[in-house]
Amino acid sequence: MKTIQLCFLWHMHQPYYTDPVAGSASMPWVRLHASKAYFDMAVLLERFPSVKATFNFTPSLLLQLNELASGSVRDLFLDHTRRPAADLTSTERAFLVRHFFAANWSTMVRPFPRYHELLIKRGTDLRAQDLERLARQFTVQELLDLQVWHNLAWCSYGAIARYPRLAALRRKDRGFSEEDKQELLAIQNQIVGEIIPLYRKLAEAGQIELTTSPFYHPILPLLIDTEFARRARPDLPLPTPVRAPSDAQAQIHNAVVQHLDLFGTAPAGLWPSEGSVCPELVPMLRQDGLRWMATDEGVLARSLDMDGQAWHRDNHLYKPYRVGQPGDDLAIIFRDRDLSDAFGFVYAKTVAESAVGDVLSRINAIAQQAPDDHLLLPIILDGENPWESYHDSGEGFLSGLYGALAAGTINGVRVVADTVSRSLDAIPPTERLAQLHSGSWINADFKIWIGHQEDNRGWDLIRETRARLIEAGSGLPPEQARGAWEELYAAEGSDWFWWYGDDFSSDYKHEFDRLFRTHLRNVYTRAGLPAPDFLNEPLIGQQDLHPIHLPVSLLAPTIDGLVSSFFEWHGAGTIDPAPPLGAMWKAAKLFTYIGFGFSLDHLFLRLDPDEAALAGLAEAALEIQILTPSLTHKLNVALASPDLETFTLSSAEPDGPFSEAGRYGTICRRKVIELAVPFKALHLQAGQEFGLSLVVTQQGLEIERYPRHHPLALTVPDQHFDAMMWKV
Repeated sequence: MKTIQLCFLWHMHQPYYTDPVAGSASMPWVRLHASKAYFDMAVLLERFPSVKATFNFTPSLLLQLNELASGSVRDLFLDHTRRPAADLTSTERAFLVRHFFAANWSTMVRPFPRYHELLIKRGTDLRAQDLERLARQFTVQELLDLQVWHNLAWCSYGAIARYPRLAALRRKDRGFSEEDKQELLAIQNQIVGEIIPLYRKLAEAGQIELTTSPFYHPILPLLIDTEFARRARPDLPLPTPVRAPSDAQAQIHNAVVQHLDLFGTAPAGLWPSEGSVCPELVPMLRQDGLRWMATDEGVLARSLDMDGQAWHRDNHLYKPYRVGQPGDDLAIIFRDRDLSDAFGFVYAKTVAESAVGDVLSRINAIAQQAPDDHLLLPIILDGENPWESYHDSGEGFLSGLYGALAAGTINGVRVVADTVSRSLDAIPPTERLAQLHSGSWINADFKIWIGHQEDNRGWDLIRETRARLIEAGSGLPPEQARGAWEELYAAEGSDWFWWYGDDFSSDYKHEFDRLFRTHLRNVYTRAGLPAPDFLNEPLIGQQDLHPIHLPVSLLAPTIDGLVSSFFEWHGAGTIDPAPPLGAMWKAAKLFTYIGFGFSLDHLFLRLDPDEAALAGLAEAALEIQILTPSLTHKLNVALASPDLETFTLSSAEPDGPFSEAGRYGTICRRKVIELAVPFKALHLQAGQEFGLSLVVTQQGLEIERYPRHHPLALTVPDQHFDAMMWKV
């Protein structure tokens, strides 16, 4: 009788959404997937004790589960859920209407009458200019129901089976109370805290094997040397090389250390991020005690081709191999791409019984067509995202499949659903790959993460930031250096690069870009270095999120904190202070108007505070940054102070310290804030260019910047300014 060792490897992964400097997370997916896929997959497998599987948890996901369970990190979406619906500001209402339908509408919104009704009221084609108007049309009860359904729709069969109160809330459907909402959030938080102990219990019972990935999910071959991308795609335009093998080793080592701490044993295997491998990776994994890794069948085909062997799928795929130098090698297995991808992209479109039948038919065909009597069949895929496309979150399909596998025999073929390590004990590798191709599970290359202009710019920023950190490293205290390096490792994650370029699209593409640059900014912050302005510039093509109008005439305002007439600031330049539609963390509208302009002698600024928005920011400050060809100037304004009479101007040469350059009395706050800075104090003359940025901080942390991505580019006016602007 032929025997198949069937190895499910479910990969659980989320990028590191946390900004540890600010103590905040701008995306909700770790928390929401916890009460859906992470909990579901463990609870369902418990029903079939004879079925064994392997679960791969990325350390960045485990870290965030612990952060959420402990409450050590603020969750932006959770904050908006917790706020009593009656107390929501107009900005918060707009946030809910914009973001709280972020789910698969077909399987997670439409089945629930109230949730679907609210989506229809909002509309499925949302335009930025309509958002605030639409939000005003939602009643307090509708907003409360939306808060509940945004979280309840992500509580799937595992959570509902364990917590019957969730089923009762589903049946209630509408008219939820604040108490209902708090009860739901308490259950959700409890589930988050149960994930790691639940999987550890299953591992200790022997039903699952737990494996790891490099800590922040980087593409390890590219981190070792970005030039490795040419091995699969010699045609790719690449950035200036990044060569950081020590970072790659650290990402592996830190993952193993965390795994041992959380689960009590070291991992035997590793799913390298996106199945990305290269020969240089093998000794690194061996150094940290790893005994096997997995990747895609496309890499196996290319590896055999490098050795002059023709690819025969049935002959080559369903067996383990050894890779690396004898004595310093490890086992490697290769996923069945067709079957694995069917779980993720095909079976959601059919009924569970048909999907189960197709899997069993494929398994039987593999047994008949492969020449060996003992086969190893790896089914490796994302263990969380596919289930959003299944109308029952995959419960019917998976329970039917696990039930069939529990029988142990399929059409005369013995099928053992087991962990990878036990399968390797049963079928040890007897063949060695002479060469290992450098590639990933997607097209056996690395094009998704490098080669596009946006990708390459991202690698440039990593290289530049890493170089600055190395320069500063020897002078940093150990704990400070560790924090800075952790933020660099987080920026090396693959997920930011997944969304750069034109390969994939997402409603949250801009937020991934911001998070990438936030991690890089935090490297500088934690190292005590000034962050360069280029980290404020998005890597993806977009219009400025704070639209700007430049001045069209010279000004002569009275600096008295009052707008004494319409004409006082008529012709001024403006920066739109409203947060953009897709803004995530920095969503408060702190000012109702930002104006700027100049006379021949002075630079003028006017800010109209939104007092309600600033009321909760007791330590908010405004830093005005002025960049000239030879100097950088800054002045600070305490936004919480009701009386402003003077300001201090500080200046610094490039890379030099700031020192006081003068104190001026040309500032006043009454109804608005007005101030004037002499061009002479800035060492600027007519015709010279300068940059202007306004940065709002709270307790020293940046919470908003105007313009958001790059300084205003301005020119000191001369006596012809009005005449030139009139001609235009």
